Amino acid sequence: MTYDFEKIMARFDVSGTLKSCERYGEGHINETFLAVMENGGAEKKYILQKINSNLFKDVDKLMNNIRLVTEFSRKKIVERGGDPDRESLSLVYAKDGAAYIYDEASKGYFRVYKFITDAVAYQIVEKPEDFYQSAVAFGDFANLLAQFDATQLYEVLPDFHNTVKRFENFEKSLKADKFNRAKDVQKEIEFVLQRKDYCSRIVDLLASGKMPTKVTHNDTKLNNVMLDAKTGKYVAVIDLDTIMPGSICYDFGDSIRFGCNTGAEDEPDLTKVNFDINLFEVYAKGYLGALGKSVTKTEKENLAFGAILMTYECGMRFLADYLDGDVYFRTHRAGQNVDRCRTQFKLIEDMEKVFDKMNAIVAKY
Repeated sequence: MTYDFEKIMARFDVSGTLKSCERYGEGHINETFLAVMENGGAEKKYILQKINSNLFKDVDKLMNNIRLVTEFSRKKIVERGGDPDRESLSLVYAKDGAAYIYDEASKGYFRVYKFITDAVAYQIVEKPEDFYQSAVAFGDFANLLAQFDATQLYEVLPDFHNTVKRFENFEKSLKADKFNRAKDVQKEIEFVLQRKDYCSRIVDLLASGKMPTKVTHNDTKLNNVMLDAKTGKYVAVIDLDTIMPGSICYDFGDSIRFGCNTGAEDEPDLTKVNFDINLFEVYAKGYLGALGKSVTKTEKENLAFGAILMTYECGMRFLADYLDGDVYFRTHRAGQNVDRCRTQFKLIEDMEKVFDKMNAIVAKY
């Protein structure tokens, strides 16, 4: 679909005339464009996005989450003497004060962010320093928002990390066994069932108030971190569509699940899949160093466990999807979801063997 970019940008609080608006980045969820405005011979860049309202059904609540979090983080960055336009994702509001607009012509919802200059985002970790910088980024993100009242946030993906519910859904998939596949994955099913006690640990701590409910990013991959184009140092965390209330153990754990695997997520040869404890230490050092004193004793005691829990949750979801007929996760070959779940379970076995070392590393930093 073609869009009337001039008309769309004219509804936002930007000055000048639209010089160009081209597709930008490698995101798969929303449609992203780089808009260049010209005013008196000077150019200013913005990120224009068409929001995927098929995935995010309630755009108003989605954008209210982003508005609350970005305004809070920008204030904190100013207080510490930083540059909020560079160190935070920053919304450009519509001329009526709204955080987004609805374009009748294209039947779409649009938002605008300030463009973060002289910074890049990488799709894959090429060296340990990249992983370290992503740890600093998400640790600082959590620290900036440590005093934010996360109960204000809407759950855009309800029960996303509610592992008790995830286990219940797994049991339903197992009981239904619509495609008679359970017989082929008995070992994997037993692996999940034997670790049922993992499911309630953090959920119960949050419910009891023993662990604070905080802002979670829920997509803590390297490509959601802007790094300085010259120095390679962390600049800002981006993509706040999945910010929700939860535990920082979720964000920490998912980073470890993704970044400390020596193999591909769907690697059939499990001898290539190992948990790299050296990369775990790299990440823990960066994350905890940036998080500082805002981390609580209960959070520290459960960060390493969060890595096991998020890997368990992910593997359980891959296995449930296989039992359901591969309807949620996109697959490109038969048995891909089984391979995916097996890599996660191999990582868990590795982590369980060195769990004391993982806890010692957390304590060290």
